Amino acid sequence: QVQLVESGGGLVQTGGSLRLSCAASGRTFSTYAMGWFRQAPGKEREFVAAISWSGGTTYDADSVKGRFTISRDNAKNTGYLQMNSLKPEDTAVYYCAARNLVIKTTPSEYKYWGQGTQVTVSS
Repeated sequence: QVQLVESGGGLVQTGGSLRLSCAASGRTFSTYAMGWFRQAPGKEREFVAAISWSGGTTYDADSVKGRFTISRDNAKNTGYLQMNSLKPEDTAVYYCAARNLVIKTTPSEYKYWGQGTQVTVSS
C-alpha cells in the first residue's frame, strides 16, 4: 500500500518555474514506478512524465520535453517534478501516481494516486 501527497503548486507567471513534490508513505515506495499526470477543467487527465523505480529511466510527454524534469529520492520517499518555462496551457491540477513494475503512460495503469495540487500559469 502506498499513500501519496502532492505539494508545491501555486500561481506563477508565464516563463516561471515551480517544483512539485510527491511524498509517499509505505516501505515499498522504492519498488514502484511513479508518474505525474495533469487535468485541466473540462479535459481528460493526461500523462506528463514518469520515472522508473530506480530513477534510471524517465519518459516525458512531448508537450513538456525540455521544460519539465521528473526525479525521485527513494531515501526520502519523495518524487519531484521540476517545471520550467511554464505556459498558460500548463494550468491544471497535477497528480502523482504510483504503480508496480514498469513505467506506463495511461492513467488507468496506475493504482495509487495523490489528491492533486493546483498549478496556475498567468499570461
